[in-house]
Amino acid sequence: MGTPIVIAKKTSDTSQEIVLHSQLANRHGLIAGATGTGKTVTLKVLAENFSRIGVPVFLADAKGDVSSLAKAGESNSKFDERIKSLNIESIPFSASPVVFWDLFGEQGHPIRTTVSEIGPLLLARMLNLNDTQEGVLSAIFRIADDQGLLLIDFKDLKAMITYVTEHAADFKAEYGNLSPASLGAIQRNLLALSDQGGDQFFGEPALDLMDFIQTDAQGHGNINLLAADKLMNTPKLYATFLLWMLSELFEQLPEVGDMDKPKLVFFFDEAHLLFDNASSGLQEKIEQVVRLIRSKGVGIYFVTQNPLDLPESVLGQLGNRVQHALRAFTPKDQKAVKTAADTFRPNPAFKVQDAITELAVGEALISCLDEKGTPQMVERGWVMPPYSSFTPITLEERKTLMTNSVVAGVYEQVLDRESAFEILQNKVVQRQQQAEQEALAKQQAKEQEAYAKQIAKEQELLAREQQKEAERAAKQREKLTQDIVGTFAKSAARSLGGSTGKKIVRGLLGSLFGKK
Repeated sequence: MGTPIVIAKKTSDTSQEIVLHSQLANRHGLIAGATGTGKTVTLKVLAENFSRIGVPVFLADAKGDVSSLAKAGESNSKFDERIKSLNIESIPFSASPVVFWDLFGEQGHPIRTTVSEIGPLLLARMLNLNDTQEGVLSAIFRIADDQGLLLIDFKDLKAMITYVTEHAADFKAEYGNLSPASLGAIQRNLLALSDQGGDQFFGEPALDLMDFIQTDAQGHGNINLLAADKLMNTPKLYATFLLWMLSELFEQLPEVGDMDKPKLVFFFDEAHLLFDNASSGLQEKIEQVVRLIRSKGVGIYFVTQNPLDLPESVLGQLGNRVQHALRAFTPKDQKAVKTAADTFRPNPAFKVQDAITELAVGEALISCLDEKGTPQMVERGWVMPPYSSFTPITLEERKTLMTNSVVAGVYEQVLDRESAFEILQNKVVQRQQQAEQEALAKQQAKEQEAYAKQIAKEQELLAREQQKEAERAAKQREKLTQDIVGTFAKSAARSLGGSTGKKIVRGLLGSLFGKK
């Protein structure tokens, strides 16, 4: 059997309670109403009560005031007057076990996931891509998968886009036309998302969603509180992140069927952001997750100002509803009031459409499923006061709670293992080294060729010089020989023309003459 959770007391008779049955809490729900009508208090009351029966909770703190869940409430005259009007003797003030999270790692433990895990469909929505650009992004993911390139963080994705851009012609036959215009648009939108701080969402260690499904030592479910005041400046990132969480929970959790209480209750504040500008394909997936995640033991409660913010196909799946006051100043407002009234099972005691515009702050129209799963008649009631404070915690109190958290130190240190960026960088370095080696080999070949030519030229010049030298030497020898012969001849002639020569001549003549 489940546990009845007291949400409110009937306006007509405060001795009667309006309850939500925990075994039907996974049938999802809606908290709606104009600004300042009491939605935040209703949210806190539900979160506290789920936590008290051991159900972990996840919710976003868009304005910073929900952090008061971590601090016990205290009595004051106005509060005492309120509980007296509800026939409540006292409230057992207490704090809830809160774990603070923050995508930017400033007001809570950082939350990260990898680019590969979030996938091209959700990333395309985050980047606000059109259908053609989304197709190109899907091809980039497919190429990365086929080549074993793990996309973990922003620099991996940017490196992959650059790689695909440079080799688009090579991929065209297998993956289709990857136009430079679409690739350029993706790169520009990535830069814009990075400027908004979205790059901090991608990386490791990636969030283990099972860390959301924990209880404290007393068996109370942890309330996982996402600091969303800064995140709301990037609504696409906020909505896509929460949608990713839902889809991951759907993929990871086993089928459990009906349970006495949910495994996790997920409050989706500013729910209209989930459906704004969503493509038909994405909206179908959202509706599918909402419809099927109930069997995984997860209850989703949408928090929004206007029921018209949700598609009818989703609105029809919300069995537990709390409707605070709506204003009917314009035709659109009047339509919203009528839509809200039509979603309730009528109560003959009052006219629902009129009551929605008459509700006071803290008062609501409430309809939950009965124990058989049938919607009850709508009741007008005063929401129960919370156990926690109405004052947000201080920065010092937040830091203390984070230091003592069950996940303290788990996600704070960023990991950067080898992935697409490093692998592609190594390929670039290898190509550069190979190109440098080829250039060096060519240069060396040119130098060797030039050196060989220089040696051959020098040898040729040397041979010519040697030949010339030999010719000069030969000429010198020839000249020397001629000089020697000439000198000898001249010397002989001089000798014959001298006194000795004359004697010889005379002797000969004389002998000749003498003989004669």
